[in-house]
Amino acid sequence: MSEGKALVPKLRFPEFREEGGWASEPMGEVYSFKGNNSLSRDKLNYVAGSVKNIHYGDIHTKFSTHFDITKELVPFVNESEKSVVRDVNLCAEGDMIFADASEDMADIGKSIELVNLNGERIASGLHTILARQTGDRIALGFGGHLFKSGWICTQIQKEAQGAKVLGISASRMRNLRLPLPLTKPEQQKIADCLSSLDELIAAQARKVDALKTHKKGLMQKLFPREGETLPRLRFPEFQKGVGWKMKKINKMLVDTPRPVDMNDETQYSLVTVKRRYGGVVSREVLNGRNIKVKSQFLVEADDFLISKRQVVHNACGLVPVNLKGCIVSNEYSVLTAREGCDVRFFNYFAQQPSVSESFLQASVGIVIEKMLFKLDSWFKREFLFPIHEEQQRIADCLLNLDTLITVATQELEALRAHKKGLMQQLFPSAELSA
Repeated sequence: MSEGKALVPKLRFPEFREEGGWASEPMGEVYSFKGNNSLSRDKLNYVAGSVKNIHYGDIHTKFSTHFDITKELVPFVNESEKSVVRDVNLCAEGDMIFADASEDMADIGKSIELVNLNGERIASGLHTILARQTGDRIALGFGGHLFKSGWICTQIQKEAQGAKVLGISASRMRNLRLPLPLTKPEQQKIADCLSSLDELIAAQARKVDALKTHKKGLMQKLFPREGETLPRLRFPEFQKGVGWKMKKINKMLVDTPRPVDMNDETQYSLVTVKRRYGGVVSREVLNGRNIKVKSQFLVEADDFLISKRQVVHNACGLVPVNLKGCIVSNEYSVLTAREGCDVRFFNYFAQQPSVSESFLQASVGIVIEKMLFKLDSWFKREFLFPIHEEQQRIADCLLNLDTLITVATQELEALRAHKKGLMQQLFPSAELSA
């Protein structure tokens, strides 16, 4: 720490403001390191066993910062492999487990704190580092947040080694400097504050997931299943009306390229289509001279775009109003709705598995990832469509649900941003650590 600079966070709870600066201690003096095992997934099972195993992949993708065995699905070590697990290396509450490998710099050293093991025997598995307090310096729950603070994450990233796959070792983690409040009550106060926010974030994430699950189930009912001519769920006003009829795609959409006369000095806003119906999004703004593909098309609101080179990833979607007037390369088909077609309905229709398959069937190429979409071939394919009024009703319903999902997702991102900002203030910054 720089001489004359106290290690103090920007935001501190009132009752601790007179307690002086935080300590900065080497991790090797606060934690010792225990052994792990190198059991791969095929040595684990989710049925039965006497020892459970923490796999680094689950730290990256599943487990909460504060690991509670009663709330997590953890695999068992196969009985034939349990001899590799030594009792001396079994986990204890308060331990930290780090993932020692990652392809992503942001996730190297991602960690969990074991706050409740419920008396079960847990081992630290493949590509993990198990760290245990050497004394009783850190309050239960504080470590999980501590090792996600900006200063420590930056240190971990600096200690990481490797090119395509990054790695970190226990010996290098010993060098980390840990910012620690001098008293456990202050640690506990920080942990409780951040954990309460984590609970709000988790609840909001469950709300978003529930809405997405509801939408998926609703779409399965609003469109006919394979081999059937009517959907299982139909709005009351159409239940006794005209049935769905087979139509070729070219009766619904028409190819509408609008070539752009490129000018080297003009600035153009480019758009692209995200994979898996991710929607049309802004890409970048470039001068004409810097746009490599000179064959560009103008797009308008509610154009339906299909990527000719990402058919395997279902890259298609509607152009939103705010991207009207942007341009897209000739690697996309630009389609507009014919009379009798609600293009918003068509956008949802295109998300069905049978339509996704039709993209591939209308493509050519030997290597599936490099197949080229053929619009003329796809236009000849037939599907069931309802009358225009029913299309509108279905589109309105799903759009309302999408609006709820968007709002809920924005609220989730706002909570995550709030936590990130709070973390930056509740823990000392790297500038004070020099």
